[in-house]
Amino acid sequence: MTRVVSTSPQRPADVVADCPATPAEQVTRTVAESLAAQREWARSAAADRAAALTAMADAVAGHRRELADLVIREVGKPSTEALGEVSRTVAILRYYAQQCFEPVGETYPRAGGLDFTVRRPHGVAGLITPWNFPLAIPVWKAAPALACGNAVVLKPAPAATGCALRLAELFAPHLPEGLFSVVPGLGDAGAALVGSADVVSFTGSGAVGRTVAVAAAERGVPAQCEMGGLNASIVLPDADPDRAAAQIAAAAMGFAGQKCTATKRILVVGDAANFADALVAKVEALGVGDPADEGVAVGPVIDEAARQRVLAAADGKVLTGGGSPGGDGWFASPTVVTGLGQDAPLNTTEVFGPICTLTGVSTVDEALRMANSGTYGLVTALYSNDLDAALSFVDQCESGMVKVNAPTSGVDFHLPFGGEKESGYGGREQGKAALRFYSSSRTVQLG
Repeated sequence: MTRVVSTSPQRPADVVADCPATPAEQVTRTVAESLAAQREWARSAAADRAAALTAMADAVAGHRRELADLVIREVGKPSTEALGEVSRTVAILRYYAQQCFEPVGETYPRAGGLDFTVRRPHGVAGLITPWNFPLAIPVWKAAPALACGNAVVLKPAPAATGCALRLAELFAPHLPEGLFSVVPGLGDAGAALVGSADVVSFTGSGAVGRTVAVAAAERGVPAQCEMGGLNASIVLPDADPDRAAAQIAAAAMGFAGQKCTATKRILVVGDAANFADALVAKVEALGVGDPADEGVAVGPVIDEAARQRVLAAADGKVLTGGGSPGGDGWFASPTVVTGLGQDAPLNTTEVFGPICTLTGVSTVDEALRMANSGTYGLVTALYSNDLDAALSFVDQCESGMVKVNAPTSGVDFHLPFGGEKESGYGGREQGKAALRFYSSSRTVQLG
């Protein structure tokens, strides 16, 4: 029998989870079996759903240190970020507990009658999630789905299987049996989930995301796919170089650059050499090593293949990094590369690791053109001390999110999240946008 095995990236001999891979036919059965629980859940009072989500939040909060240690061990996330992810997971559950009380429709004027809309759940939400936010991403998909009255079947990335199974254990006492299920598995399990769920949410690579979108469209079910980015930070001449460099270094290299919102391209208008010195100093000041150690900001990448992609991508003039600091795990040194053309692979293809490019340009228009080039469009950051000038460029950014004097990484869970072009497909995630995605609107007319 095929098995799903998750190992620690900083200690590859440490097996975190080892379980049978769920066969495709079992995934389909799990979806079908979830419908009975979903029908009862959808008929439950909003207060009951809110209470369940609140209890789930309390369960996560009560195991904060344990869950953070599991995240550190399984995916190599530095301790500070791991603890932050647990806190964010709690906050997401509490937020959507309150969203259970949101209005579910609108009324319209009509002589002699009543016209109104009401939103209802789709049924079973099939969630396919990555390993880099092993708690927060499953929950920011599952919480709004549950709040709307759906059941959830979660297929986590194999490298985050342990975190997903632990979440299911913590949630089980607070939800009806069969309402929240985890199906550890490989690609065939994910395909089976897309082929049977009533609504699909996916986060992962562009190639797989496009396959998911097509498969869902062929079945006529809603799908949202978040598929990464090649995010640019634009530094204008009047920006504070030290402040901008500190934020960009953290956004590019924190958690070994393994975030879809990580900065991958830095475009400096004017004196690039001066900014390069500031950036290199900030990057080299980041702590690199065992993610459990205090002060470490850059741990390992997720596996050996990921490390090899980072090392192979260090083409051009390397300002810092370009190798591996050694050790037993999958470590790659934080790397800044300059001197590459706009069409160089590192400027056109997302490398999920601690590596970015720095390019000097003459004008803001040129920087915006380069930032908008290519197929991705998730986040753009603009750094300037002139707020009016920065805001005047916001509309020219072809990305789903624009940050002004803030890093590309990070997003607030009460705001819509998603990208343009090949970074995103379907409805936005998080905030109230998620409630709209996980429910459909029905129009009712009373004569």
